[in-house]
Amino acid sequence: MKNTFVFVLMTAFLCLSATNICSEDNCSSFLVTKGASKDGSVMITYTCDGEFLPHLEYTPAQDHKKGEVIEITGWRGEVMGHVKQVPHTYAVVGLMNEHQVAIGETTFGGRPELRNPDGLLHYFTLMNLALQRSQTARKAIQVMTELVNEYGYASTGESFSIADPEEAWIMEMIGPGKGGQGAIWVAVRIPDGYISGHANMARIGTFPLDNPENCLYSENVISFAQEKGYYDQSSGDPFSFRKAYDPPKPSSLRTCAARVWSMFRRSAPSLNLSPDFQRGVKGAERYPLWIKPDHKLSLQDVMDIMRDHYEGTPFDMTKGIDAGPFGCPVRYRGLTWEVDGIKYSWERPISTQQTGFSFISQSRSWLPNPIGGVYWYGVDDTYTTCYVPLYCSIDDVPESFTKGDLQGFSWDSAWWVFNFVANYANLRYSDMVKDIKKVQARLEGQFQSLQPIIEKTALELYQSDPDLLTAYLTNYSVSQGEEVVKQWIELGEFLLTKYNDGYVKDKNGRPRGLGYPEEWLKKVIQSKPKQFKLPPWGDEKKDGRLH
Repeated sequence: MKNTFVFVLMTAFLCLSATNICSEDNCSSFLVTKGASKDGSVMITYTCDGEFLPHLEYTPAQDHKKGEVIEITGWRGEVMGHVKQVPHTYAVVGLMNEHQVAIGETTFGGRPELRNPDGLLHYFTLMNLALQRSQTARKAIQVMTELVNEYGYASTGESFSIADPEEAWIMEMIGPGKGGQGAIWVAVRIPDGYISGHANMARIGTFPLDNPENCLYSENVISFAQEKGYYDQSSGDPFSFRKAYDPPKPSSLRTCAARVWSMFRRSAPSLNLSPDFQRGVKGAERYPLWIKPDHKLSLQDVMDIMRDHYEGTPFDMTKGIDAGPFGCPVRYRGLTWEVDGIKYSWERPISTQQTGFSFISQSRSWLPNPIGGVYWYGVDDTYTTCYVPLYCSIDDVPESFTKGDLQGFSWDSAWWVFNFVANYANLRYSDMVKDIKKVQARLEGQFQSLQPIIEKTALELYQSDPDLLTAYLTNYSVSQGEEVVKQWIELGEFLLTKYNDGYVKDKNGRPRGLGYPEEWLKKVIQSKPKQFKLPPWGDEKKDGRLH
């Protein structure tokens, strides 16, 4: 027998297509260990950024017959190869499985000559296979590395966030080049009480070679670099994975290192981390792989970090003439551009309009797996999305999150609904985003307030009727997801009515022309000092002429 891995590979090609648009700025990931979180959760985040329309998937747990294989097909349906199936696979909701294991990623690209065109497994395929086969984060690392050893790794450099109820890991992997075997990789456990992050740059530098509890790596991670001339042991410098396999590029600092800097500066203001490295200042110190936050982070804190536009810093994207008259943080691609022979770059924030979907996973060791794992899922821009709680034990997902086509708008698709609201808000961002944030805060606040109540009942059902527990959590997750989409449709209709033709309706429904902010008008006058100025209006002479 054979199973066709349609969802995994289709999604992989979508993400790879998005990555190929601009491989240096497509995803962001933030990791919070249990000792660094307010409630003891292990949390990771993932923004899958790119111009594609995601379909949320549920994969049920299954038993498989001996000799069964998975047929890996390309996006045109051609068979690329086969992977041996295991006797039992676990249920997966999105990128979190029934054992509270969650995986995210960001692409760092690295050395292009190391991509292996003969490899079978892309990074997204690895993530999904690992989730179906792993009960812990460590096991996921083992599954992914054994799979690439057997079937070959097809992607460029990749950083993975891997979490379970006890641990959070970063694993970085790159291929061996055409004709090579397996992959080169290193995985490091984030110390409890600390946080980490990555955003399209390799983050692991030096690492211990004799601490398997906290660091795992491929046998050839150093020797391969020596063979290729990426590392000279005689230099006396300690081996650094990121230096060998992802040499820094100026564009990566501005679009990638800046996001990690912002995650850290928001989590630990007391460190006063300098922006010099992300601004490309020569000799500036790199940001550490992990830091201790000033205070333990709540789920809401993590949501807020994923909605960052560098607010409150000199790089605040809601300020300045580039934000337009209404403080809009959206910057259209391409991020780098040239005027009169000089190269420039927009800021690239964590929150971007190009996000396809994002999640925040909660893995909680003090609760049974069916209740402990929550996959907070949202589509489109993190700043204007609404995260819906999907428990890891559910056996269905909200239908509107499974629909949609990038080529045709539909109110039946959650992605299009959120996209409509976000895009319309760009017309008068500073005003409309306040209306969006009110609805967002009300719904997400309601979900977080209800969580203890929902889980109290769930725990009672866990002891008495596991089947009813699944039905209960599924009904709650699905109904809340569909209710969010319904309210977002209403929000879109409200915005279209309130902000129409440049007018803003007051609380009585009367259209008012509010014009533009004075600060922006002053900049307009500076750019064209004579064009908009009205002539002086004097007294009428007897002959009727004006002076």
